[in-house]
Amino acid sequence: MKNSGTRWGVGVALLLFIMIFLPLLAVLLNAILPGLFFGNIQFQGFGLLGEIFHRPLWRQSLLNSVWLGIGTALLGTLIGASLAMVRARWNFASGRLLDAGVWLLLIAPSFMLAQGWVLYAGADGLASRLLGMNWVTAALFQPSGLMVIMALSKFPLAYLTVLAATEWNVSQYGHAARLNGAHLWTVWRTVELPLAAPSIVAGATLVFIDTVGDFGLPAALSTVYRFPTLTYSIYSAIYQSPVRFDMAGVLAFYLVVLLAIAMTVLLLSLRRSRFDFLNARAVRILKVRPKSTLLLNGVTIVFLMLSIGIPVGSSLCVSLMKKAGNGLVWPNLTLEHYFSLFAGTSTDHKQLSFFEGMIHSLTIAAIAAGISIVIGFIVAYVLTFTEFKMKGWLQLFSIISLAVPGIVMGIGYIFVWNQKWLETFNLHLYGSPSLLVIAVIAGVIPYAVRVQLGSFGTISSSILNAAAVQGAGTLARMLHIVLPLVRRSLLLAVLTAFGTSVFDLALTSMLQPANYVLMPLVIDQAFEFGRYGYATAATVLSGGMVLLIIVLIQFAGEAIFKWSDRRDRNRTNIQERHVHTVQQGGSPYEINS
Repeated sequence: MKNSGTRWGVGVALLLFIMIFLPLLAVLLNAILPGLFFGNIQFQGFGLLGEIFHRPLWRQSLLNSVWLGIGTALLGTLIGASLAMVRARWNFASGRLLDAGVWLLLIAPSFMLAQGWVLYAGADGLASRLLGMNWVTAALFQPSGLMVIMALSKFPLAYLTVLAATEWNVSQYGHAARLNGAHLWTVWRTVELPLAAPSIVAGATLVFIDTVGDFGLPAALSTVYRFPTLTYSIYSAIYQSPVRFDMAGVLAFYLVVLLAIAMTVLLLSLRRSRFDFLNARAVRILKVRPKSTLLLNGVTIVFLMLSIGIPVGSSLCVSLMKKAGNGLVWPNLTLEHYFSLFAGTSTDHKQLSFFEGMIHSLTIAAIAAGISIVIGFIVAYVLTFTEFKMKGWLQLFSIISLAVPGIVMGIGYIFVWNQKWLETFNLHLYGSPSLLVIAVIAGVIPYAVRVQLGSFGTISSSILNAAAVQGAGTLARMLHIVLPLVRRSLLLAVLTAFGTSVFDLALTSMLQPANYVLMPLVIDQAFEFGRYGYATAATVLSGGMVLLIIVLIQFAGEAIFKWSDRRDRNRTNIQERHVHTVQQGGSPYEINS
């Protein structure tokens, strides 16, 4: 069993190294040795890395990313932590609505939310045309305004992190402090805040990582406001003429450095976390009804309208209008934008085919979800049930792509898979849909592993040991013992991987095969050329279709599980009756008949 587990562990570790760690390593090496992956090694020392401080665009991209990341982390954490502390203590009607809104913002593609904000706050946007709020454009399209937009989109990361840490009752420490004469403020400052501080730091770090690596906001803003960030400058370096791989490599290097610093802070905050209050007597906080319930519900609903209603509502409104500036009046309402999605193949390069893009994106997402679940299942099995010595590395490989932005993964894939010598082995994958599938798999591996690890932890290893003693191999134990027990989490992992794969704008922008239409590019290109009606209709319809597919698959999966359970119960009953009849000396056919 030990040797078999090692073989499986080595296999998946090698696979994840090639898919996830090698592209990241290529980005770092290319910054020091430009041309390494194109047959022209030119070691120029570390001088190229210092160029970022002498070239205005490079320097400004770095400063903008740092400034936006820090500001969003502070504001987003303030919002998320405050809401989480309120939600953990009090029971109010709009609390569940807040939870649902948080998850909606967490899974919604950032470029779709950013486009909604541009439609609302642009110079000809809904705010100025319909509401007469001309000041909104100047207020939001400047660095501080962008922080507000990003904080309203990224605060769920801080909310969930702090909520998980504050839902446990630690009032015994507060009561002890109060008995010693401490004031309520002193109790909060010296007892509750230090216990929650690591989770607050962790939440702020996650918001910073997600903001610095975000590609959706700068891509959407590029149509109305110039605000270069590292991610967008990397994309521009690849798709300008001549192609600047050296520039992309250096900017990607600094992006990785920023994320490495943030990950270090995150790990340090987790190490300083205290869990000794989570003992056998630990209980969750009993939520009480606040005195000002009406005020709390009102504030929550207004906040949700601000963070979700504006971006989503703006896209929905524009998709139903003939002209955005004419308002929501009956003569201005139309469905022509939705009909235009099915008008067939267009020769207009500004308007890509919706149907073709949807088919391609759904196909790639389905293939990537299926393969990633198989890999994630094996990784979770090795981490949970084997004595594989390289579990630490396997853990690192399985989670690192969660922190690495898609734009960095994309350029890493170009470096690795765009080499002439690979043509000899038919492995020159750059420019083919296969490479996009592999990259998408690498991006969803963390979800596939993490979702399954939780259910694997509930399975006793003694069951597997007993099966091994009876001669069952590793594959048999996976298929006949573990798989039936974790099938529901497997279904959830499939749906999560599928849902997060369809609208990955960063990877599709970097690795798009020639003349191969994909859904994120259909929306982004129409938006970039001012076809707002087409872009928003595609956003609403494709988002609805993906949501419908996920719901249908979940219902179908649950129905199959119930049917399988009934069949197994019937089979077990028949076998028990058969055994009982044989023990009583009768014929089994008497019972079956």
